[in-house]
Amino acid sequence: MQVEHHDLHHEFPDMNDAINALKTGNAHFAVLFHSYHRLTGKVEDLEEHDMPVADFTLEDMKKQRVRLKDELYHLLLAYRAGQKSVSA
Repeated sequence: MQVEHHDLHHEFPDMNDAINALKTGNAHFAVLFHSYHRLTGKVEDLEEHDMPVADFTLEDMKKQRVRLKDELYHLLLAYRAGQKSVSA
């Protein structure tokens, strides 16, 4: 099965600098990033190896991943907005 990768660097390629800065400089972001990365790995592993799992379990994992990605994205936007106001 062809698996689409969903790591944050692929999802938000224009925010690589912000991702790296927040991973090391923001403990909350780092925890969310780790959770997102771990969950993404589990989902991709299940899909790639076509492992038996209940559909609702996989869908629940994907929904949780979307919630994490949304929160991470908002933290990235806030970081970028703060960077722009500092440089202005």
